[in-house]
Parts: sequence; C-alpha cells; structure tokens
Amino acid sequence: MSDNIWGYRPAAGRTAATDLTGYSVEATDGSIGKVDKHSDDVASAHIVVDTGVWIFGKHVMLPAGTVERIDQDEEKIYVSLTKDQIKNSPEFDQVKHTADADYHERVGGYYHSVRTI
Repeated sequence: MSDNIWGYRPAAGRTAATDLTGYSVEATDGSIGKVDKHSDDVASAHIVVDTGVWIFGKHVMLPAGTVERIDQDEEKIYVSLTKDQIKNSPEFDQVKHTADADYHERVGGYYHSVRTI
C-alpha cells in the first residue's frame, strides 16, 4: 500500500475523467459492494463503498491508496484489503467527512494499521 494513503498509486489506472460511481469493488478475497461516490480531491482522494447486504448496508470510505488497480472495461476496482479488514473499518460518516478535520486522520490511521502490501 502506498505511503500516501489519500492518493492513487501511479499504476492503479485512475483517470480523472472517469466516473467510478457504480463500479464493483473487489477485496483480496471477494466482492464487497459498489462505489456510491468518490473524490479525487488532493490529499483526500477516496471511494465510498455501499456494502449492501454483505455487512447490512454499511458504507465505508476507502482511501485511494488502498486501490491496487481499476479495470475500466469490467468497471471493477481492486483493493489491497481483505473483506474482514473492510468489515472492521470505520463506517463512513457524511457529516464528519466534511466537517471534522480529525476524521480523515482516524480513517487513514486505521488503513495504515492494516496495510497488507
């Protein structure tokens, strides 16, 4: 996983013009849901994944640095996390995401602590 957890890896295949909403998201051990929203903001790039029934509709924010690659033909995003790591991640909070400066530090800290690659 990249040291810059909030930026896409150069080899991930991210092109800024592509809308990732609706793309399937694949953990290292299976599908986890679909992209509900995403951001390419500098120092805050991320995807928000709707996990659906897998973990009862939880939304999680995955920093761009967790993305291994994006397959635009298949509309799939592959992340370097297991389903359990994602299941145990902080739940996405729409209010804190925009209003709490410490929120990104807490979320980023979680993903730094579980890095697998």
